[in-house]
Amino acid sequence: MKALANTLPKMKKRPSRTSNTTANETSQNLSVSSKIPFRARKIRKLSTHTPPINNPHNSPKIVKPLTFNGEIDLALQYLRGSDPLLATLIDTHRAPSFESGGTPFLSLVKSILYQQLASKAAKSIYDRFLSLVGGEDKVLADAVLSISAQRLRETGVSFRKASYIHDLADKYVRGVLSDDSILEMDDEMLFKMLTCVKGIGPWSVHMFMIFSLHKPDVLPVGDLGVRKGVQALYGLKELPGALKMEEVCEKWKPYRSVGAWYMWRLMEAKGPSPNVVAGENIVEAP
Repeated sequence: MKALANTLPKMKKRPSRTSNTTANETSQNLSVSSKIPFRARKIRKLSTHTPPINNPHNSPKIVKPLTFNGEIDLALQYLRGSDPLLATLIDTHRAPSFESGGTPFLSLVKSILYQQLASKAAKSIYDRFLSLVGGEDKVLADAVLSISAQRLRETGVSFRKASYIHDLADKYVRGVLSDDSILEMDDEMLFKMLTCVKGIGPWSVHMFMIFSLHKPDVLPVGDLGVRKGVQALYGLKELPGALKMEEVCEKWKPYRSVGAWYMWRLMEAKGPSPNVVAGENIVEAP
């Protein structure tokens, strides 16, 4: 068999047509691609700059009323770091305290009855009103609405104020307002809804938000005591208006309620407790 195999003619191995074609195409592609111009790419250097970490003094997250445990301490710490001038007042005066009061409805009725009166006269009328109703726990919308303006007048409540508290009670009875909805509203909606009640203006809403709901970031721009305090603290030539108040007190956010409280203390220290005047309201400083 070996001898026979050796006698057979040896066949030459033919190159594969497929491999030749592939090689030729590859060669052509390389030739063509080498002629295609490419735009030079700029190599961007990675920045070694680290973005600044938010200072907790710049953006504290406030979701709790000032009556919550520890909130006042957080507010004072923040204000000391954000406003050196206010820090001197904080170190000079006692820390603010905000006591939990009655229901929102009771607080609003009391706010209306105290309007345009000195504290002593207002308290006398309020006490007679409570005697008529039967006590603070009886100050409910239905009960107030059932008392005639004439009977209210006999306790010292003016006919105009009687119409104010009747309008408030009516909105409660019809479901336009309620204690629960007031507690759930954001500041903007609360301001809008309460100023729809007769006799309740911006100043009254601001006082209600600070001293009844204990909201941390309320700036009563119409309060004379706060305006005078800001003027004195920052040495302003003129009594600041609403826009100037917003600008100057921007650094107090989100604790402008506490900043305002110290403005009242500043004015008290300068002399007898000044009356706070804002349109329809004249009451003693809180």
